[in-house]
Amino acid sequence: MKVTTAALPLLPLFQRLLPGLPGLPGLPGLPAVPGLPDLASLPGRLTGLSLTLLKASALEAAILAGHLLLYPSGIIQERRPVQSLRPTDDQDARDALDPQPSPPPPRLPAPVSPPVVLLHGFIDNRSVFLLLRRSLAQHGRHEIESLNYSPLTCDIRTAAELLGRHIEEICERTGSERVDVVGHSLGGLIARYYVQRLGGDLRVRTLVTLGTPHAGTKVVPLANAHPIVRQMRPGSAVIEELTRPAPGCRTRFVSFWSDLDRVMDPLETACLDHPDLSVQNVRVSGIGHLALPVHPTVATGIRQALDTAGPETGVETDTDTGKHHGGLTVA
Repeated sequence: MKVTTAALPLLPLFQRLLPGLPGLPGLPGLPAVPGLPDLASLPGRLTGLSLTLLKASALEAAILAGHLLLYPSGIIQERRPVQSLRPTDDQDARDALDPQPSPPPPRLPAPVSPPVVLLHGFIDNRSVFLLLRRSLAQHGRHEIESLNYSPLTCDIRTAAELLGRHIEEICERTGSERVDVVGHSLGGLIARYYVQRLGGDLRVRTLVTLGTPHAGTKVVPLANAHPIVRQMRPGSAVIEELTRPAPGCRTRFVSFWSDLDRVMDPLETACLDHPDLSVQNVRVSGIGHLALPVHPTVATGIRQALDTAGPETGVETDTDTGKHHGGLTVA
């Protein structure tokens, strides 16, 4: 009994780690303590949790090593395609020999999809989207552009204005009225500010965020020396602006958040909760922050989010709150 009593202060910690533990009837001389009958199985469950953390950490380390190798290739802004209005010399010669060239073979009508804009996170560049870009291209997305913003950027508002100019240029060049945006971490917050505060909902059809601190993150307090990190803290002026009303917002939001994301503190800060926004929060189990824009299972979820006008198959609706929620299990 003394051992059990001494362990009582630790039970909230166990409940935090293992929220699924059921309640328990009271013991003689003790008040009812939730979860106590399952203490016998606690070592096994903690072992499973540790193995999952170990796998996720190993994957994060491998992704970080690979990304460091690819990082130099993404420093330079990618080249924009230039469409020539004049036919090539070879085409001129063929037309001269054949005044009435045969018409091209008929093509099946292809679904029209808006361009996809990829926006990286803090102190990163477009190389982080190498695998996601390939996955999108293989599944019919032909207009994909990765944008770089300077690692010296000190203001989310300024970065959002720059994003808006890029999107306007993309729409003018492609003839598309709207785009889809995928933002990782800080990139998602920049894109959200553009949509909510700068009228970007006229241009952005769907905004997918990956591990974005929508409510601010408290991780690494020493990083507060950087102004943009201070803007990502809970209660900052930027975070407060994003909580303001946004009636009539036309953009659909899909927020992927991971239960092993150590950059998000608390974890739930990567969930988007706003009464005026059309939001779907998707929980990802088994991977960390760096794996979100890389893992093929998440890439599949992103494609489904971009290809679906409304909540996709397998996503349930909470009848009490009206919000959508779903889940991806990676491990």
